[in-house]
Amino acid sequence: MTEATRHTPGTPCWVSLMVHGLDATQTFYGELFGWEFCPGPRQLGPYVRALLDGKEVAGLGRLPADRHLSIAWTPYLATDDADATAETIRCSGGTVGVGPLDAGDAGRMAIVTDPAGAVFGLWQPAAHAGTAVRGTHGTPVWHELRTADTSAVSKFYETVFGCETDPVDPAGPDLTTLRLNGRPVAELRGVGRKLHSQAGAHWMTSFEVEDADRAARRVTELGGEVLTPPSDGPRGRSATVADPEGAVFTIVRSHR
Repeated sequence: MTEATRHTPGTPCWVSLMVHGLDATQTFYGELFGWEFCPGPRQLGPYVRALLDGKEVAGLGRLPADRHLSIAWTPYLATDDADATAETIRCSGGTVGVGPLDAGDAGRMAIVTDPAGAVFGLWQPAAHAGTAVRGTHGTPVWHELRTADTSAVSKFYETVFGCETDPVDPAGPDLTTLRLNGRPVAELRGVGRKLHSQAGAHWMTSFEVEDADRAARRVTELGGEVLTPPSDGPRGRSATVADPEGAVFTIVRSHR
């Protein structure tokens, strides 16, 4: 287990999930990842923070009963100034759906979308710096944006966050890595017509597990669904799964 240090602006620093059944969702992820929970800021309703060995990993919140939104994990990208970044997003073809607003003394946040419609958050830390641990079972390990065409959004992330991007090989897959100070922080994957018409462009979060096959079986036992069975890939052995409310994520035993 490694304690996370300060997150460079533009780096994924937190993940949050808004659901209808908060208690049941805590049970699912508690059993799957070994998370424990403590109360968090309640500006947007009931909210808890997931902990591993007392260190903050992710957030879970309850949607109002009359809000029928897509249930999905949302990554937050670090910023030193949420208001300025939100304004840059507006000027770069994105939209700001919520905020910026203060989350108690924890920090300042906003919920935004890129020009392709993929939702993500902004986090300006104060008392809460974001995910405090990495590299162990149950921690976020990687984030991937799935969109129709990476060229349509890569300039957006370059402009807003100062990311560098790898050139796309015309003969290969539409895949580019976002880098900050030379370090890879996320990936953009263009899937063309394969992008599900209902899901649209979206960010996908991967969580580290000790054993991808065992974790996939556990997802099913807990009422979730395995969408793509475990297989070996460039980042390790992984599977795509969904929790009981339909939030899709990846479990991976990564190469470390």
